Amino acid sequence: MTSYGDARPSGGSPFASPFEEELMNAMNQYADSAESPDFDAPQILRRTRRRRTAGIAAVAAALIAAGGGTALATSVAGGDAKPAASPTATGSDATTMLYGTDPTIPIDFAGWSLEGAKSYLVKTQTKLGTVTKKSVKGCKPGSVIGVSPHAPKIVNNGDTVSFTICAG
Repeated sequence: MTSYGDARPSGGSPFASPFEEELMNAMNQYADSAESPDFDAPQILRRTRRRRTAGIAAVAAALIAAGGGTALATSVAGGDAKPAASPTATGSDATTMLYGTDPTIPIDFAGWSLEGAKSYLVKTQTKLGTVTKKSVKGCKPGSVIGVSPHAPKIVNNGDTVSFTICAG
């Protein structure tokens, strides 16, 4: 440290105490000698985009798994639902909707509640068409027993999907 009478900062206040002057000198010396941090903005941007892409892919995979898991859980629990459709849906499967183009995702709505089917339409960005009730023996009231358009027709974003539900 310097003595009180030594180096005075240029332009300093004439009312500053010697301690304040010494403190200011020490802080200025430290600030001048410290290295500035190195930021690689393009690398930070790439890392952020990679993380965002991975997060979106994880959410999409979880939604697809949850849809298949719901149908599986319903069938295991003794519900009237059929198991999830295989990737090669048959033309006679009136409750399976093929969504997307490459690859197509089969969604089997058999036994789903109308509310569950509506929320899935929001996720697939499709629109709800007409909902008709049909009396069928042995089905759970309010559950989906038909979907239109159904496999083998492919449904894309913005298409309209209609349901037939069990009247009881």
